[in-house]
Amino acid sequence: MLLHPEETESGPWRPVGDDALAALLTRLLPEGRGVLLVDGRSGSGKSTFAERAAALLGGVTVHSDDLAWHHDAIAWDDLAVPHVIEPWRRGEDVDYRPPGWVARDRHGSVRVPADVRVLVLEGVGAGRASLATHANAVVWVQSDRVEARERGLRRDVELGRTPEAAERFWDEWMSAEEPFLAGDRPWERADLVVSSREADWAPGRTTVAMRPDEDPMTDSR
Repeated sequence: MLLHPEETESGPWRPVGDDALAALLTRLLPEGRGVLLVDGRSGSGKSTFAERAAALLGGVTVHSDDLAWHHDAIAWDDLAVPHVIEPWRRGEDVDYRPPGWVARDRHGSVRVPADVRVLVLEGVGAGRASLATHANAVVWVQSDRVEARERGLRRDVELGRTPEAAERFWDEWMSAEEPFLAGDRPWERADLVVSSREADWAPGRTTVAMRPDEDPMTDSR
């Protein structure tokens, strides 16, 4: 796997089915309830994993792109903590319109019912230090640099950008994302790492690596 120079590949890897994945994630949450942060680089597949985790755990996914929309691409934790995580932990329904939505009259809101068991917050930088202290577990989706770029460009073209515009947008975004992740190093906080190599993806299968102290398969003798 081709990674950025500051990141080392996780392992050992092992494939797990959905039932085993649900069991691993449940072990990371107190009584199966809590806040799960899903982080990864752009194009890593973190949104796909977050939605799978939420479905397996009876949770709801909040996407950082919604919080950051016309606010700040990187610094959106100032919205996530007081307006999403903290009210949900108090047992309140979350029905929040971020400032960018209000200013530009975007329809709808970010919603998390109080009675869901798991709040999954995903996005670039979701596992940052300022958010990890408010969460129960962090997942890092580790990606190959070449594959992630190809996926990101393909996605942006499907959304309507020309290939040239998609490349410009990707390079501009990387100029903010890469130094932020290099400085914060959220993968070092991960309780679970997921491989997003295309060879490791399959319906109902996820390839994972856990910290030794979290791994039920580790021999602690």
